[in-house]
Amino acid sequence: QSTPDDRYLSVNPALSRMLGFDSPEELLENITNLRRQLYVNQEDYQNIKTHLAEQGHVEGYETQFYRKDRTSIWVSINARAVRDSDGEVLYYEGFHQDITERKLAEEALRTSITSLRRTLDGTVKALATTIEMRDPYTAGHQNRVAEIACMIAEEMDLPNDRIEGIRVMGFLHDIGKIVVPAEILSKPGKLNEYEFHIIKAHSQAGYDILKGIELPWPVATAIIQHHERLDGSGYPQGLSGDEIILEARILCVADVLEAMASHRPYRPALGIEKALDEIVQRRGTVYDSEVVDACLRLFVEKGLRWE
Repeated sequence: QSTPDDRYLSVNPALSRMLGFDSPEELLENITNLRRQLYVNQEDYQNIKTHLAEQGHVEGYETQFYRKDRTSIWVSINARAVRDSDGEVLYYEGFHQDITERKLAEEALRTSITSLRRTLDGTVKALATTIEMRDPYTAGHQNRVAEIACMIAEEMDLPNDRIEGIRVMGFLHDIGKIVVPAEILSKPGKLNEYEFHIIKAHSQAGYDILKGIELPWPVATAIIQHHERLDGSGYPQGLSGDEIILEARILCVADVLEAMASHRPYRPALGIEKALDEIVQRRGTVYDSEVVDACLRLFVEKGLRWE
């Protein structure tokens, strides 16, 4: 129990031990101002008192306390205001739970996740760079597709974690080109039927490379599907409609936009307007309507362009 003027009225032996004191009496004798002596962040104490004044209780409020030796611990506070018949606060009562071990575990987990994310990001970019080294004429294509796909996904209000997955898919969508001979990738003229057949194998090859890697997103599935089309005219599986995951439908539009608007060994850049005409003409039949609409909002209504 504590008073509105920042003193403890009574404490039990468990709290005194938690704060490093030998007895409740020693704690009461030494801690005479809760806000200044106990709370690491004094604003938290004021926030708790405000909650108690406005709502009459607090539940699970997490803050840090100083112990007797001035080390700090994390605590979770549950408390309520006890009032007299006139509504005036007599005292506050509740309990404090030491949650230091949990907070340290959470921080260790966050650090581990951050490290894993950095490792994943570096690995993905290294793989993308490897493909671009074999296909220098389309250098930057995967980065730009990833960028465009993420902007479309943001425009569609997809959650951040899903957008992060789409970024990885964009970086890796052409990883299967590692099986395509370099002379075909950089051929300046039109591909013959045999060469085009080899190029088309890159979607399946990309899937085969990544299918055994555990990732938090359907990366391998998006990669094998990014050349599928809503009407079933795509490859390699001839999927249609909802058989194609949303991530692959977004990648498909981003890939078409980037490819048409950029220079290729066998033709000059066609420009963003031609690329937009292509997706508008085939909206709802070849390309997903919601994805196309989000793309048009970006490039037409908002005037987006990329380097």
